[in-house]
Amino acid sequence: MNIIVLIKQVPATTDVKIDEKTGTLKREGVEAQVNPFDLYAVEEAVRLKEKISGKVTVLTMGPPQAEKALRETLSMGCDEAVLVSDRAFAGSDTWATSYTLAQSIKKIEAYDLILCGKQAIDGDTAQVGPGVAEMLGIPHIAYVKKIEKIENCRITVERLMEDGYDIIETSTPCLLTVVKEINTPRLPSLRGMMFAKKSEIKKFDAKFIEADGKKIGICGSPTTVMKVFTPSHRKGGERVSGEPAEQAEKLVAKLKEAKIV
Repeated sequence: MNIIVLIKQVPATTDVKIDEKTGTLKREGVEAQVNPFDLYAVEEAVRLKEKISGKVTVLTMGPPQAEKALRETLSMGCDEAVLVSDRAFAGSDTWATSYTLAQSIKKIEAYDLILCGKQAIDGDTAQVGPGVAEMLGIPHIAYVKKIEKIENCRITVERLMEDGYDIIETSTPCLLTVVKEINTPRLPSLRGMMFAKKSEIKKFDAKFIEADGKKIGICGSPTTVMKVFTPSHRKGGERVSGEPAEQAEKLVAKLKEAKIV
């Protein structure tokens, strides 16, 4: 089985800064880490490889320093790593990112399964995984807490829900986004770290993946961050007393006074 894991390098701090001109995160000089949710996807991929054999390729889109994140996943048991990097990709929103990753995946040998963390801790959109699947034209299942079985080009999983879980079956190839309940990521082994240190990281740029210049980077992003700011401190609310009918009357009066209704 050939498995692709999509990861993202994110700031290892909550003290992030925003570029006021582009509305994007400033990553220069900021300590980075593998997106924590993606580590569960990496672990699940390695477990599947150990159980049913195959190969795990980890892929990320980012600046040259994202190579460090790829080597960390190689030390956990992944076999190959691909860095999708080009200045033309800078400022991509979730749509442009999904397009870029989908184009990159098309350059990798045939795959059976794509795994992602449920979301990234910097954007928190949970859109890229499903977006990649849609652009590749394959099924996708989000919030997977357990992979029950894989056989005869079919996969059965448990999808986490607020009141329990669903059991879903679909065909492969497909894309799954996983939640932290699926496993406990392993620590890198000494052998793994040695392997990661000497491994070659493949590099894909915009030309290699045959990306449409109108669909990548800021120019190819249909959504734009108009403004980013820290919410101002608000005073405590006003408590409305009385019977329910009286409270409703006072509330309506306040709303009219504030010209909300």
